Amino acid sequence: MTRNIWFSLAFLLVAGTALPAAADMPSATPNRLVADAPDAKALAPRKEGDDMVMGADKAPVTIVEYASLTCPHCAHFNEETFPKLKAEYIDKGLVKYIYRDFPLDRVALQASKVARCAGPDRYFAFIDVFFRQQTNWAAGNDPNKITQNLKRLAKLGGMSDETFDKCLNDKAVEDAVLAQSLKGEQEFKVNSTPTLIINGKTHPGALSFEELEKVLQPLVKKS
Repeated sequence: MTRNIWFSLAFLLVAGTALPAAADMPSATPNRLVADAPDAKALAPRKEGDDMVMGADKAPVTIVEYASLTCPHCAHFNEETFPKLKAEYIDKGLVKYIYRDFPLDRVALQASKVARCAGPDRYFAFIDVFFRQQTNWAAGNDPNKITQNLKRLAKLGGMSDETFDKCLNDKAVEDAVLAQSLKGEQEFKVNSTPTLIINGKTHPGALSFEELEKVLQPLVKKS
């Protein structure tokens, strides 16, 4: 296993003991981390401009996912569809995957900022845990409590309280998140999450893996 996988496994295990409802979380390798592959370095998570990316740069298919970290449908896509997409297409060099923030509320915006402040190496681990723990940290109407829940998760992932507080007040990070959201709205007419942009074509909704394969297979065969 790579260092990133060990980090996220530990993150999930500790988060599971810290938050009671996490007991139902699967024990498998976290969804969005790179598994061992023939050329793992070329597939590894990285930052390209303001985008967080994984997968081969010259893959025949590019998927851009616009998602909100408080969106239940996005969490479902992360748990049910993404692991198969990653195993069958991203890890095999067939899909370049780009995750873009489209926060639907202030809570999602905060979480998006925190994930970015974790850095490219840990970004997808944070995204994965935030989705898996969504019903715990984002529950309720008390913004202060939600922020504290988020802070606890970030701390379990190795982020200091100082870094967390600084991140939430970082205007540059917030501007980067909001710019992604605006780009999705203007360029691809995104108005709901999750929305996938597959080789430039918009596909709204939490597609099942079977639905996604029907789109991907012809594109892969053309390459």
